[in-house]
Amino acid sequence: MSDKHENDSFKEEKGIHTDFIEKMTYGDYLQLDTLLASQKRLSNHHDEMLFIIIHQVSELWLKLIIHETKAAIEAIKQDDLQSSFKMLARVSKTQTQIIQAWDVLSTLTPAEYMEFRDKLGNASGFQSYQYRLVEFVLGYKTHFILDIYKKDPELHAILEEAYHAPGLYDVAIQALARNGFDIDKNILDRDFSETYSKDDSVEKAWLEVYKNVEDNWELYQLAEKLVDVEDSFQQWRFRHMKTVERIIGHKIGTGGSSGVGYLKKVLDHYFFPELWDIRTKI
Repeated sequence: MSDKHENDSFKEEKGIHTDFIEKMTYGDYLQLDTLLASQKRLSNHHDEMLFIIIHQVSELWLKLIIHETKAAIEAIKQDDLQSSFKMLARVSKTQTQIIQAWDVLSTLTPAEYMEFRDKLGNASGFQSYQYRLVEFVLGYKTHFILDIYKKDPELHAILEEAYHAPGLYDVAIQALARNGFDIDKNILDRDFSETYSKDDSVEKAWLEVYKNVEDNWELYQLAEKLVDVEDSFQQWRFRHMKTVERIIGHKIGTGGSSGVGYLKKVLDHYFFPELWDIRTKI
């Protein structure tokens, strides 16, 4: 399209605003000056920009996942399961974005990464507090992780609160109990700062839900939304592990973790174990 054609098309749009001296612009609303000035390379290497942007974008998606999951938890507490379904569906769709981000990062070769890896010092994605908040709201609690954030009392307090609060699966189990299913009192009254371990009464309840879908339609939908979230989270973990293996092999991570070894271990963890176990028994 020629410049003249573009100019003519623009002139035909009579209602387009062009005077923003005293009005808010798109850039103002999104605070783009701040956002786009936040990619500060510590080296002169071309590919460090990719590394920074991928991680910053992923943090933004994690923020949305936390926002939607916490809202879903509150909706389930109020027995507003329909609202929670929309929020959890949005979580699953958001997870596809951070899964695909690994495909972009994997264009970074080992030789390219080594050109600026030493500039990271001990900074590592292992220290992402938003990733830990995602784990906490999904019910995976690890106390030693809190030590990483002691230097920031405000942030530590946010994580501490989430650490002791019921996670998404806890409120789903409570919903089962409110709907007449016989859930072990020790599960309902458990210490939420401990990672959930599977329970026979919970498995029995979910099995009943799946065997009598029409009588338990909303709980069945809730269960499937939880499976969607966990399935996507495991895909994200797997792509993370394979991308790290592709770029640094089995080197120790910059944050001191075993790198690929650590990432392989967490692949074996399930947030909602009974929902996977019952698939064999239905």
